[in-house]
Amino acid sequence: MMISVPITLEQLITAVEQLQPEERAIVAQALIKFDLAADLTALIQELYSQPPIDDIMTEIKAVR
Repeated sequence: MMISVPITLEQLITAVEQLQPEERAIVAQALIKFDLAADLTALIQELYSQPPIDDIMTEIKAVR
């Protein structure tokens, strides 16, 4: 059974500050993982929104 308890951001930060270094590292890794997933999702959406490239070799040569 899970219990939900609403807390403020300040309370959350205070709680994290009281954790042991190893536990804070786990929280930090979880936040980084979440941010990277969101960034990757945004990048994929941006790439899919662009029109397809008909001649990929011309595009590669233009980038070089």
